[in-house]
Amino acid sequence: MPKILHTADWQIGRQYTRFEPHDAAHLAEARFQVVEKLAALAKAEAVDAVVVAGDVFDAQTVSERSIRRLFNALQGFAGPWVMIPGNHDAALADSVWTLAARLGLWSASPGGPVHLMLQPGVVELPAARIALLCAPLTQRHTYIDLTEWFDEAVTPAGWLRIGVAHGAVQGVLAADIDSANPIATDRAATARLDYLALGDWHGSKRIDARTWYSGTPEPDRFKSNEAGQALLVQFNQPGEEPVVQSRPTAQYQWRQQSLSLTVPSDVDALLMQLQACRPHDVLDLSLSGSLALADHQRVQQALQAAQAKVRCLRSDLSGLQMAPTPEDIAALQADGYLGEVIADLVSASQANVSQVSTTEQAQRAQDALAILSTLLAQRASQHATGQTPA
Repeated sequence: MPKILHTADWQIGRQYTRFEPHDAAHLAEARFQVVEKLAALAKAEAVDAVVVAGDVFDAQTVSERSIRRLFNALQGFAGPWVMIPGNHDAALADSVWTLAARLGLWSASPGGPVHLMLQPGVVELPAARIALLCAPLTQRHTYIDLTEWFDEAVTPAGWLRIGVAHGAVQGVLAADIDSANPIATDRAATARLDYLALGDWHGSKRIDARTWYSGTPEPDRFKSNEAGQALLVQFNQPGEEPVVQSRPTAQYQWRQQSLSLTVPSDVDALLMQLQACRPHDVLDLSLSGSLALADHQRVQQALQAAQAKVRCLRSDLSGLQMAPTPEDIAALQADGYLGEVIADLVSASQANVSQVSTTEQAQRAQDALAILSTLLAQRASQHATGQTPA
């Protein structure tokens, strides 16, 4: 049975500026590694083609080194690779693709492993009896349906008809992206397609039995939309519905969570979650609520431990207030000038506690109180064990 591997939105060269440079470098590297994984998967599954539905590159300004690395990553599968440009790497007069051609990495001559369609047209794969109708983007945004010509396209009789496009299926995706690069909801039916391979939506999504978004093979944002996979599509006879199976490809798992912490059991639950984290997790935590000093310290220590364990941990504690109890303050065993400083910090940290968000001054006071209380607790522990404080 003929079969293809459907993928899209590789976004090679993406910059993760909201992350620390060390983490950003690893996340960018994963985008090359996932292409190598796709090549290995295509070879293992003995597919007739890998279909890449746009946005191979994240921008037209990708470096020469990144372009070379991308083409090197393809070598694990001899081809054919059938690619179209998307909105990020549109086939402009001067584009990342023309640079690739100047570097000698890709040629428009037939017979190579990479079939890059910079203009609308049909790629014929006689060995598999597959005709791929390709609708590349030649500019970043269009406001007409570039797949409309599929309806009248002539392909060899008895061959599979597979459409390849990049854009927004109208009335299905989010309303704010329906205006650019539109695709008719019923295009697979009107064009008599056995399958329509789509890119642009970064999560895997079934539109109908013959129309699918593969999603990006490596997640790049905190959104629960089935990202991080490719689609293995198997065909029996032309006209029959294909069998579509997802294949996991992601290296990193992105998870975002907002938690309210008010009692020790809330902290216990958070600590259990952090202890279960894995090295390939990319986490974004937003914590709110009000905790006693000891519980606040437990949270800080657990976050520090988790940061050393996962790929990346971003935490927002601006909504988490510290509310030291009288017992907390007494346990610090601070008097004199230090006791006055602690009292001032406690007062400042409790400013505007009735508001939904703390003020910047209150947050700084809470942070300072947390640091100071930790140091004092360490000093008390050292005295108790007979150690000499450093």
